[in-house]
This record gives sequence, structure tokens and C-alpha cells, in this order.
Amino acid sequence: MQNSKTKNIIFTGLFAAILCVCSQISIPTPFGIPFTLQTFGVALCGYILGAKRGALTVLVYVLLGAVGLPVFAGFIGGFQKLFGATGGFIFGFFAASALCGLGTDKKAVTGIILGVFGILICHFCGVLQYSLVTSNPFISSFLTVSGMFLVKDIISVILAYFIALPIKKAVSRF
Repeated sequence: MQNSKTKNIIFTGLFAAILCVCSQISIPTPFGIPFTLQTFGVALCGYILGAKRGALTVLVYVLLGAVGLPVFAGFIGGFQKLFGATGGFIFGFFAASALCGLGTDKKAVTGIILGVFGILICHFCGVLQYSLVTSNPFISSFLTVSGMFLVKDIISVILAYFIALPIKKAVSRF
């Protein structure tokens, strides 16, 4: 039993670190919101670790950022980021990771659909918070912070699903 707890702690920490790194890999856009690998990292955590541990990994990531460590995209940290214009996406990572985790042992189509649904929830949370914080209409907010990123995030989920398969198999031996 102790070995299992130790393994869970190690993998949660390892994947929180992977999520931190994925958050920093970004391509700037003229709109001020970069393309990052955050959603890929979130989906990978869920697909490899499962719903519960994937969401726990996101919690570790969020807590690290909340206390000020620069783990959010653009090497930003701090509690204010969570309640700023784009913080809703960070809160949406919980649903995305958990739903990917629910799809981890399912057939590819089901696993990917669950992951895409998680990303849609993530984007809804992000657009809603952006709309509320900036006082922009929901549709305008969607076009500003979500529309152009949605396709990239869906592709990220699909890639994460297929990349997670051999990793999960290798990790299961430990």
C-alpha cells in the first residue's frame, strides 16, 4: 500500500512539472494571448493518470501558480492571475483533465470525445470569466480568447490521447 501512495505522489509531482513546462512553450499571437501547450499538458495528465489523479495534478499546478511561482503561461504566477481576464481557462483545466481521465481506458473515439467535451468546458469557463472581467459580450469574448484556439486545443486532445497510450503502458509497469 505504501508503494502505491509513493508512486501516486511521484507521478502527480512529475506530471505537475510537465504541465508547468508545457505552459511555457508558447507561440506569440498579435492578440496578446499566445498559443501554448497547456491544454496538451492538461489532457496528457488526465489520459495518463486518470480522472482523479489528473485533476489532482492540475490542483498542484494551480496552487503552485496561486502562491506566486511563475508556472502559468508566460512565466506568470500569483493569485490575481486566477481571477484575471483569462483565469477561467485555468479553472477549466480541472474539467478538461478529469474528462480526459475518464476517457483513458475507453476506445479511442469515446476517449477523445470525452477529452473534447472537457476542452469545451474549459473554453466556456475561460470565455465566461473573460466576459465578466472585461465587461465584453460573451460572443465578442469568445472570438477574442477562444475561437482561434479551439481547433488547436482539440488537436492537442487528440494528440495527447494517442501519445498517452504507450506512456501509460510503460508507466503501468512501475
